[in-house]
Amino acid sequence: MATNPPVGDNQRRGAVRQRSQTETPSGHWVKRDAVTGRFMDVKSDGTPFKGVRKEK
Repeated sequence: MATNPPVGDNQRRGAVRQRSQTETPSGHWVKRDAVTGRFMDVKSDGTPFKGVRKEK
């Protein structure tokens, strides 16, 4: 997990490493592991994941 000081403020500075996300035709966002290519998580509220780069 990415952490930045001060510890405990629940904020991350910078992007999440080795992750990418793409939008499905149904409007959900899917997070993918860049190393293995496996889908990790789906976000169904229509908003993208924070701090994760988008695939083109």
